[in-house]
Amino acid sequence: MTVPDLDQKGVTSTIEVSGQSGNAPATLKAAVSVKHTYRGDLHIDLIAPSGKHYPLRPANGGDSAANLAETYTVNASGEPANGPWKLLVRDIFHRDQGTLDSWKLTF
Repeated sequence: MTVPDLDQKGVTSTIEVSGQSGNAPATLKAAVSVKHTYRGDLHIDLIAPSGKHYPLRPANGGDSAANLAETYTVNASGEPANGPWKLLVRDIFHRDQGTLDSWKLTF
């Protein structure tokens, strides 16, 4: 999925979670892989089924390395585990674009 250059709306990818009981854990893991020539451009949020945004990574203009492969831990214990979880990836600076390769949640 293409992450367009300088796009404040960004791209959203959804994982539909089912079969979990109760709420998400306090240590919900979100593994994210994005190919990008300048990962400092990337701002990434996890969006719970309730619509609440959990910031995973703010953009950082000083991070000039290429590509991003990280696992983030989120305290989402106030959220129902089941439902549509979304990843929002935005490229907030100009001159390049990237690709959201994959992402997954570990409960």
